[in-house]
Order: sequence, then C-alpha cells, then structure tokens
Amino acid sequence: MEQKMSDLEQENLSCSICLDLLKDPVTIPCGHSYCMNCIKDHWNGEEQRRTHSCPQCRKTFRRRPGLKKNITLAALVEDLKKTGLQADPADHCYAGPEDVACDVCTGRKMKAAKSCLFCPASYCRDHLQPHYDAPPLKKHKLVDPSKNLQENICSHHDEVMKIFCRTDQQCICYLCLMDEHKGHETVSAAAERTEKQQKLQDQEKDLKLLQQEVEAINVSADKAVEDSEKIFTEMIHLIQKRSSDVKQQIRSQQETEVSRVKDLQEKLEQEITELKRKDAEMKQLSNTEDHNQFLHNYPSLSALSESTHSSSINIRPLRYFEDVTAAVSELRDKLQDIMRDTWTNISLAITEVKVLLSEPEPTTRADFLKYSQEITLDPNTTKFNLVFSKGDRKMTSVLPKPSDVSDTISYYKLVLGRESLTGRCYWEVKWRGGGVVIGVSYKNISTGEAYEFNDKTWSLHCNVSFSTFFHKTVTMLPGLVSSRIGVYLNHRAGILSFYSISETMTLIHRVQTTFTQPLYAGAYVQGGSSVEFVKMK
Repeated sequence: MEQKMSDLEQENLSCSICLDLLKDPVTIPCGHSYCMNCIKDHWNGEEQRRTHSCPQCRKTFRRRPGLKKNITLAALVEDLKKTGLQADPADHCYAGPEDVACDVCTGRKMKAAKSCLFCPASYCRDHLQPHYDAPPLKKHKLVDPSKNLQENICSHHDEVMKIFCRTDQQCICYLCLMDEHKGHETVSAAAERTEKQQKLQDQEKDLKLLQQEVEAINVSADKAVEDSEKIFTEMIHLIQKRSSDVKQQIRSQQETEVSRVKDLQEKLEQEITELKRKDAEMKQLSNTEDHNQFLHNYPSLSALSESTHSSSINIRPLRYFEDVTAAVSELRDKLQDIMRDTWTNISLAITEVKVLLSEPEPTTRADFLKYSQEITLDPNTTKFNLVFSKGDRKMTSVLPKPSDVSDTISYYKLVLGRESLTGRCYWEVKWRGGGVVIGVSYKNISTGEAYEFNDKTWSLHCNVSFSTFFHKTVTMLPGLVSSRIGVYLNHRAGILSFYSISETMTLIHRVQTTFTQPLYAGAYVQGGSSVEFVKMK
C-alpha cells in the first residue's frame, strides 16, 4: 500500500524558503539545507548588506559560501519520490495564479477550501475551522472558493447583498431597502434563486418533452408516409389489376366476336359462290330451245332459297366497345368524387398535427381580437327572399312570400360564410329584430337539414325575450343577450364559445367537442330581422 510522508519527514526534506521538497539540495556551512536556486535568490537579495546569513538560524558569513549539490540528500529525495513517500505537490497545497487564495494566510498563501458569503472572505482548511466550531459562524453561508466575493458587497453601503429587488432585477443590501429601493417588490436572494432554478428545471423538462415530441413526430410521420405509400400502392395495384382484367375481357370478347363474324363471313361467301354458279346455270338453261330439257333441270335450280344468315347481321356503326369506355369513365368520375370528398379530411388530419406548447385561451377582448376573422356570407347557400349588403357581410330578411315557405324545413337552414374555419378564429355579429340565429356548420349539411335538429350545426338563437342553443337538442340559456355577439372557435381543441358583448364580455354558452371537418360561420334571420358580421379593425 502506498505510504504517506510524516510531518517530520516532510520538514526534514523540505526547503524552508519555498516550503516544497528540496530541488538540487545544497547544505551551507551552518548545516541547514536549501534548494540551490532558493538560497541563491535569498543571498542575491542580501548583496547590499555585504553579508550573507542562514534563513533559519541567522548565522552570518563574511564571505558568500560556495554551493555544491548535496548528493546524499538528492538521492534520498529521489528515492522518496520513487517509493511515493512524498507530500502532495506544492501546487496542490498553495494558491497559484488561477486559484483562490486564503484571505487569512500570511506569506505564501494556501489554497482556499471555501468562501463565506457573509464575511465575505475565503479560507483554507485550517482557517476555515472556526466556521465549523463557533456557533455564530456556523450560520454563515459557505460556498466553493470564489474570486468574485466583492460582487456580493453593496458598493453604496459596503454591506452583503442578501436581497433581490424584482422591480429593478438586481441584488441589494438591507440598507438599500430604506433608500432607492423603498416600496419595491423584494424577496431574499436565496428565494429568488430557488424560483429561478425551479423555472430553469421546468424549462429543461419542457425541452426534454419537446425533444421527445420531435422524436415521436418523426416516428409517427415516417410510419404515416410508409403506411400511406403502402395503401396508395395497393390502390394503384388494384386499379392496375382491374385495368388488366378489363383489357383481357375486351380482347377475349373481341376475339369471340371476330371469330363469329368470320364464320358468318365464310358461310356467306360459300352461299355467294353457290348463287353465282346457279345463276350461270340459269342463264345457260334459259338459252336452251329444248322445252323438255328446261323443265327437267329447272327444279334443281329453283331449290335455291334466300340466305338464312343475312337476317342475323345487325350492323352498329362505331358502337361496339364504346359502352365499356363509358362505364370506365363513370368509374373514374366516381373515384374523383370520392377522392375530392375524402381529401378534405385527409388534408385536415395532416394540418391538425401541431405539437406546440399550448397557448393559453384568450380572456380579454384584446386577446380575442388577436384571432379576428373576417366573415362574408355566400348568397348561393340560400334560395330565399334575403337582402345582402355591405359586401355580403350583412343579411336582412323580408317577409316571405307564400311560395317561399312551402319547404318549411330548408327555410330554417343557416346561410353559410365563404371562409373555411380551422385553428383559432374570432368574429363578432351585430343583430336586430325579432330573432336571429348565429352559429357554425360543416359545409356538407344538406338543404333539407334545419339548424335545430342536426349534429353538423352548432347555433345560438338570439331573441328579444330569451336565448337558446341548438345542437341535436335544444338548451335553454339563462338571461338575455346583447345586440352584439362574439364567437370564438378553437378548432383543434374543439372549443366553441359565444359571448355577449357590451362594456364587458360575458360568456353565454361554451361547447367542448371534437370537430372532424372545417367549419363555416353562418346565420339565419327571421322576418324583418338582420345580422351583420362586423368588419374587425
């Protein structure tokens, strides 16, 4: 086991000038030993006094003694170094240029073991001991050695700064509280540090979560791309297989029909040949003058009858496989319709993938206005007697004609806006008259679906005497609403809120659900009423 040098051995083998192990040891006439360079430097400083002395016993020499290396001591030091019997190197005990020095040590200073924020000073292990023993000093805050202790001292009052001013975001001392920081929001420096460290830890946790989210997003996206390519490849292979089947069936039917036509063609050609032969014989027989011969041969010629195949020929110019082309075209059109109808959902599913730290929901009107959305009504979504104005932002009802109310259900259908709504949106509607309906709906609501009774519309019925909310069922709402309604939509979070706006914003009704398609703002007006989608400034 490695041995440790005793204090006595260290003292006997150390230079009393540098306090380190002897280097090139020399022994002067009085018997004391030093490093050769250390005693030379010491005597060089005494040249002015023209005497030379021993730093330990103070014995003087008239002449400067000559110095020769003490071989015995040098060998002993080397042996001790080899066997490990040596003290810690001096640069591990004493403060170097980059180290924090003990403020109490005199002469060559030892390295500081700790710094005290209350004193403020730095101490080596020996001078630090009172902070562990004395009860008053035990309460002091000890930290790792620091060269910046003066930064903890107030430059105005020369006091330790133990307080943090949140108003001015700086550390202060207790006297500053009575001076320029009087009335400011302050806490202890320790409390502020704890809070900031906690915030840092929270941010590090958020960062870790975001890193995990990035990894999850990448994995999910890669899998979605892989699965989508696989599905589309299967669809392409299916279409290619169907295309190949159709092609094969067409060619097979082509071969069958051509073969049938050729068979019929051969029979017709044979009949034509026979007809031509008998026609020639008929001509020959008609020229004979022998009546008996004519009558004898005539029966065999008259046996020729009309072709039995000509009646089966049904010529359809340019109408053979054109019906197949029409059927394939119809299939293409249906696929296009399916792709168009489903693509919106696919696109929405992709755009809805947003992984961000959730922003807080707005609480003030100024917050809501950050998400303002201009709405313009689409007159093509209604067929009834309505007047549109202000760039299709205002809709006014007139009393309906008898013919207009024959379809009473579609009469109550919302007139939708042109804008597709996703993400966060906010708009405001002014209304007047006996009653109006303000809400949102999916685009694919059919003409025969009234706003009251379907699951694709969320609407608020505003009346001079009551208010109700419609979505599949009717919900009676307490209180009356103002003539200005605010509507807030957070599509991704599935939040839809209606507010009554006067001097303040008052929540009328809030919906928490899941929206599966883009929404469209809409309104319905009863006879003599009007709504106007306010143009936000």
